[in-house]
Amino acid sequence: MRSPDPRISLVIPVLNEARNLEVVLPGLPEVHQVILVDGNSVDDSVEVAKRCLPGIEIVTQTRGGKGNALACGFARVTGDVVVMFDADGSAAPEEIPLFAKTLVAGADFAKGSRFTSGGGSDDITLLRRSGNAVLNGFTNLLLRTRFTDLCYGYNAFWSDLIPVLALPPTDLDRDAGRQWGDGFEIETLINCRIALAGLRISEVPSFERDRMFGTSNLNTFRDGIRVLRVILRECTRSWRTGRRHRVPTLSDSDRAVRS
Repeated sequence: MRSPDPRISLVIPVLNEARNLEVVLPGLPEVHQVILVDGNSVDDSVEVAKRCLPGIEIVTQTRGGKGNALACGFARVTGDVVVMFDADGSAAPEEIPLFAKTLVAGADFAKGSRFTSGGGSDDITLLRRSGNAVLNGFTNLLLRTRFTDLCYGYNAFWSDLIPVLALPPTDLDRDAGRQWGDGFEIETLINCRIALAGLRISEVPSFERDRMFGTSNLNTFRDGIRVLRVILRECTRSWRTGRRHRVPTLSDSDRAVRS
């Protein structure tokens, strides 16, 4: 049974975000667990995190990329709900209760959206907006979903669904090379697998703020191509198997249709 008052675990990937963490961490609401996944930062991100939020859990990711960081964080979750939270100041912490409320109301996956009523962005460029719209429409056509913001990473889901994501194993180190799903394509990969599992997806209006300090590691063209490959690969895998993934924690009567 899922709790009507779920314990929330925040998973925060970090790579050289010390200046941002000084602002972001003190502004977080009180939650069950905050996990910072460090990508071998060369600044004092870890020291700042420990100073600003005593009790924060520090994990060092095993390879590179945001996807591997999230997978390493998910492996340490002890709460009922997982919230994917960026360290650059773009995510509004006051929206966390709305994500949790959406899940308690019946959603399996609460999908943040900048392009639904009540959402917005100070950060997205025209090029990224256009690319997102194309990838979004392509995904909706192939997966029969109704996403409005495929490539946004502020999302939340019940932690009992972590096995459904089937993310690359975290016990492979850097010598094994980058695995499929280790990079920025992770958000699209999660969205596709949740949709193909036939789970209930509810979009949550979210406002993306400007990054406060530093520059993003996102590469519009390179990562856009990886996102497109994810969409094609996940659809092909679904067509080949001829079935959706099973969700062992839910009975068939409780399984919800895609949004």
